[in-house]
Amino acid sequence: MRLILPVPRTPKGALDEKNIAKLRTIHHIQYVEFVRASTMTLTRRNFLKTTSGAALAGCTLWAPQVAYSQISLGDMTLDVVSDGSLHIPGSFSFGSMPQNELASILQAYDQSLDVLTPPCNVTLLRQGDRNILFDVGSGPDFQPTAGLLVESLEALGLAPEDITDVVFTHGHPDHLWGLLDDFDDPLFTEASYMIGKAEWDYWLDPNTVDAISSDRTAFAVGAKRRLETIEDNISFFKDGEEIFPGVAARASFGHTPGHMSFEIRSGSNAAMVVGDSIGNHHIALARPEWVSGSDQDGDLAATTRVNLLDQLASEQMPLIGFHINKGGMGRVEKIDDGYRFIAET
Repeated sequence: MRLILPVPRTPKGALDEKNIAKLRTIHHIQYVEFVRASTMTLTRRNFLKTTSGAALAGCTLWAPQVAYSQISLGDMTLDVVSDGSLHIPGSFSFGSMPQNELASILQAYDQSLDVLTPPCNVTLLRQGDRNILFDVGSGPDFQPTAGLLVESLEALGLAPEDITDVVFTHGHPDHLWGLLDDFDDPLFTEASYMIGKAEWDYWLDPNTVDAISSDRTAFAVGAKRRLETIEDNISFFKDGEEIFPGVAARASFGHTPGHMSFEIRSGSNAAMVVGDSIGNHHIALARPEWVSGSDQDGDLAATTRVNLLDQLASEQMPLIGFHINKGGMGRVEKIDDGYRFIAET
């Protein structure tokens, strides 16, 4: 097996002996985390036996999907900026679902049963002198097809130091691991950080690494290490709290124990950043009540998903989904036994 590891970015500024030694140590830690995470992805349910395993190893059969969408709400602008894409075995999500019905639904969406290549859509909220990120992507240490957030921000004329606030939906690698630079310092040097209190408590609990499923051990190790670097510059919130003017936290537990979504409102106009509570544009909408293997508490996540989709459809509120295709921004409508995603044009 040949793993193509992410190429470390060249740090800015001079490198003295102390910084070089620190950089070597950090890159070793990042290497270990990357191999653990990648090995989980490659081996889960014999993933290496499929041709898609070779695709991740060489990264030659597909290209990262760079998304861009935008919506305005009063004096607020919401941009969707891409962190690239992931490459995941279908069994990671689909393993517990009714396979016959599943296959016919996926065929209607031209979605493979074996491989998922979801986009990673980071939300940027701009209001006045504030540039607020909801999640920070993967960074260079999770999958080589992700970690493009800095380049996407540059396309909008923003550098990491222009970000004033970072809000986390949850602590999984593709949402959190982009927090640190090559020296293991926070990349967004001028930002303040916020996370739901239940999510923080979960990942900082020293027992989580033993309690979490074995294929997610690297998730727990990586989350705790990164969050500890900002513990003096982070604040917490709970369900229903207004964390910025017009931005309210919405508990959407299940994908992780403290997953949060965010309702962003200006007068009668609103949109919702749903993170991974609605995890894709196909099965999550067609059969929202089905338990997905990607959720840590599948039953609770399914209940959350059904409730969110009911609200979004009835209110025709735009949503931004982290792993939803066509830019991640759109609306849902009720159809038959489920829902359908309609991308913003």
